[in-house]
Amino acid sequence: MRVLPSERLLARAPQGEGTPVPDSSAELPPVIRRAEVVAFALVTLLVIVVVAVLYVARPFFLPITMAFIVGTMLSPAASLLERYRIPRPLGAVLLVIAVGAAVAFIIGLISAPVVEWSARLPELGAILKEKVHVFDRPLALWQELQSMVGGSDTLAPFQLPKLDWVQPTLEFLSPTFAEFLLFIATLILFIASWKDLRRALVMTFSERQARLRTLRILNELETHLGNYLLTVTMINVGVGIITGVICAVTRMPNPAGLGALAATLNFIPIIGPVAMFAVLVTVGIIAFPTIGAGLIAPACFAVVTFLEGHFVTPTIVGRRLSLNALAVFLALAFWTWLWGPIGAFLSSPLLIVGLIVKEHLMPVNSPQLPED
Repeated sequence: MRVLPSERLLARAPQGEGTPVPDSSAELPPVIRRAEVVAFALVTLLVIVVVAVLYVARPFFLPITMAFIVGTMLSPAASLLERYRIPRPLGAVLLVIAVGAAVAFIIGLISAPVVEWSARLPELGAILKEKVHVFDRPLALWQELQSMVGGSDTLAPFQLPKLDWVQPTLEFLSPTFAEFLLFIATLILFIASWKDLRRALVMTFSERQARLRTLRILNELETHLGNYLLTVTMINVGVGIITGVICAVTRMPNPAGLGALAATLNFIPIIGPVAMFAVLVTVGIIAFPTIGAGLIAPACFAVVTFLEGHFVTPTIVGRRLSLNALAVFLALAFWTWLWGPIGAFLSSPLLIVGLIVKEHLMPVNSPQLPED
């Protein structure tokens, strides 16, 4: 059989040549690179360090952050006063005085019944202990059930918790004079110099696109935080007025003080209404001869807060900036752990700040995950 020259050349060629190239478009499994792991570890360490610094240096960072957030909320009001030819520094002082007067008025309404009841703590404790004896039988049945399944068979009588936590709680809630002075001074200076701060932040960047993005972020922060403060304040004042009316109709003692307390605690999401409900239950049980009569006002308050939390606030606040319930809860838990009750108050505004910054740094037209 005769072999052609072309066939000889093909026989001498390497085995890999002339074979079809495999399909390079096949999907390969994702590979985690070493640089990505190092970057993730560094970011995690940075977050841990920042949280630790915020926790340890709470006396410094808490008043400063509080002043920045409240000052951004009050900046639209200062701009409004400036339109009426009131200098911005003077407007900042007037705004701080007005807010301080409102806070002092609310504290006066709340402190009057608190001082009165604190002087009668032993008597009120005895009355409350006598009223809750109605729960002795259910508790005895529960403890008997525990003993049947292998628990302790000793039936301890129901006792009220001790009041040893009152003084540490008050010390934790009340800021020091230095923190208060730092907050007031920073707040006045921040509102007075907000325009210069805006210009300095915008001009920090050299590119026009970055300057426009920074300007949009600052404008939205001022608008959303101002609207949030105004809207939430009006809603909470309404909740306080309705609570006061409920307490007056049900003949609860000190309805004005309870209404002011409800309006104040409602600024703290989730925790505030629960604490107010517990206060109303305790006051109702002590003030009324029967437990059923004492639970009327707390039940009405629970209905009011349910309607406010599930319908009124989401409808009004959610039109401009929707807040996820899980995100609100996690932010509340984190900032309350970090900075206490003031952190709980700042949790929602700080969440709003984070959402606004995220929307501008990662816009909707950026690469997204595919829909399910």
